[in-house]
Amino acid sequence: MILEIADIRIQPGQQAAFEAAIQQALATVLPKAQGVHGFKVNRCIETPERYVLQIFWDTLEDHTVGFRQGPLFAQWRAIIGPFFAGPPLVEHFELVATSAQPE
Repeated sequence: MILEIADIRIQPGQQAAFEAAIQQALATVLPKAQGVHGFKVNRCIETPERYVLQIFWDTLEDHTVGFRQGPLFAQWRAIIGPFFAGPPLVEHFELVATSAQPE
């Protein structure tokens, strides 16, 4: 399992609209992507224009090739891209250790 983390900065004052848009993208576009096992979105308390999106993929290629190089990525970006203050920082991680999930 691969964890994608996207550090997203949006334009000031657009939190409510961005949150509605990302929920739409997560509900309509992401389920069509191969290899997705779930996601989390968190808003920063100290910097409310900053969000961290986490998506769990089967493989790195499911994200970097299947999603990013396919037609779904254009749909994804059309929904949430207009809110970006700059390009998101996107990196991928492998699990090293784990504990019980926080509730």
